[in-house]
Amino acid sequence: MNINKLIGSTLIIAGTTIGAGMLALPIVSATFGFITSCIIMTIIWAFMAYTALLMIELHQNANVDATLNTLAYNILGRKGQILAIFAMLFLFYALCAAYISGGGEQIYDKIKEYFEFEIPMQSGAIIFALVIGTVVSTSTRSVDLLNRVLFMIKIVVLVVMLTFLMPFTSIDNLMHMPKQQALVFASLPVVFTSFGFHGSIPSIVRYIGKDIKALRIIMICGSLLPLIVYILWQFVSHGILTQQELVQNDSLTSFIKALSFVANNSYMSFLISLFANLALATSFLGVSLGLFDFLQDFLSKKDKKASRLLTSLVTFLPPLSFALFYPEGFIKALGFASFALVILALFLPVMMVYKQRKNSNLNYTYKVLGGNFGLLLVVLFGSLIIIVQILQMLKVL
Repeated sequence: MNINKLIGSTLIIAGTTIGAGMLALPIVSATFGFITSCIIMTIIWAFMAYTALLMIELHQNANVDATLNTLAYNILGRKGQILAIFAMLFLFYALCAAYISGGGEQIYDKIKEYFEFEIPMQSGAIIFALVIGTVVSTSTRSVDLLNRVLFMIKIVVLVVMLTFLMPFTSIDNLMHMPKQQALVFASLPVVFTSFGFHGSIPSIVRYIGKDIKALRIIMICGSLLPLIVYILWQFVSHGILTQQELVQNDSLTSFIKALSFVANNSYMSFLISLFANLALATSFLGVSLGLFDFLQDFLSKKDKKASRLLTSLVTFLPPLSFALFYPEGFIKALGFASFALVILALFLPVMMVYKQRKNSNLNYTYKVLGGNFGLLLVVLFGSLIIIVQILQMLKVL
């Protein structure tokens, strides 16, 4: 087991997860409080970690460089491959669009604040996409190295930020219960999306190799770390701001300003903004890496440089276009991503594992516990997420 790669891969999973979704959590959970949000997050984490282990079970009988596209085709046939392609592209493009929108908004605000000249709002999105796109297009190793640096800085900033904000938390704010029980369900799609990292699993398997023990550690630890960070983040956000204040500040920029105002500290404003930028960058790195590798599987040519350039353009231009036309489409993009994430992270792993387990010719060294009952629970949970998102689109919730 390569400890260096083990740590790096765990941080890629955690960094992919701790991103724009984390920043949206206090906003979408504003109406049902801290305690309920922690329960919901723990349940969602358990399902997502379970299906990540299902993916590892699938990879043990596939080539080390197999993508989700390859797995779906080999196990489910052409229809399964089409479903996988649709889910992967929809999810990754939606998430990348959300991250470019959020990151672009932060860069735009900083340029205006520090350089004091007017620039188009879309310029922040272009800068953010260019910087991250260059790193991802270079190699997985470059993503690993940059992600380690950014992730460690992010953790240090988070610890300092939480230390400063803790004294401003109020027990009364933390104990508030939901205003309406239905609002708990309404938040599920965005909270669910904030635990999405499954698209990056094939890239991790390719990087680590088929070391099942190492991959299990990476999936469990890489997903558990975000849960701990999320709970601490919710504790501070819900403890400092009342439910009414959280509801009023329904954009990333206004939410950050509200936290900074309560702390009444210029350094705190800088730390919160820095953490937001780092969270967006690490998450964008992981998600765009998964999308890049997925597209590279289709666009691979003999000319490696030309192939990587073409893949880079196809990877980053569509989500950048969304961010340019909808620069504040951050939370909206996250909500729509839940449809594809349910297919990618819940339904597809269950379908493939269920069919693969029927094949008696395969040699299993690792099989996830739970049997068909565990698979059924995942399907029911995924169906609930989709129903809630549809009801939201119909304005029922």
